Amino acid sequence: MSIPQDLKYTKEHEWLNVADGVATVGITAFAAESLGDIVFVQLPSVGDTVTAGEVFGEVESTKSVSELYAPVDGEVVEVNGATTDTPELINSDPYAEGWLLKVRLSGDVPALLDAQAYAVLTQES
Repeated sequence: MSIPQDLKYTKEHEWLNVADGVATVGITAFAAESLGDIVFVQLPSVGDTVTAGEVFGEVESTKSVSELYAPVDGEVVEVNGATTDTPELINSDPYAEGWLLKVRLSGDVPALLDAQAYAVLTQES
C-alpha cells in the first residue's frame, strides 16, 4: 500500500494536505482497507466548524461504523458530495476523488505524522 509522501497523517488514520490556509481532509488507504466496503458517509455542512481531535462525522462500512476525527481547527468550506453519493470512492481513491472535506484553518496545524511515521504506525496496527 502506497503512502503519499506529501501529506500529513493522524493516528486516527485521517490525512490532510494544506494549501493557502485550507486543509483538504480524507481517510487513508489503510483505514479504507481496514473498514472494508464503505456504504455510507456522514459529513458536516459547509459553514460548520470543526475542532482538532473532535468527531466531525462517520463512515459506515459493511463491517462497522467508524467516527471521523478532525485533524485541524477551522470552518468547513467545501464537502465532497461525490463521497456521500458514491461512498465507495473512499475505497477506490482515498487520496484524490475520495477526499471528504476542506477546512479553512483557524489556527496552526498541529504536529502530525509524516509519511514515514505513518508507515511505522500502520505496521504496528
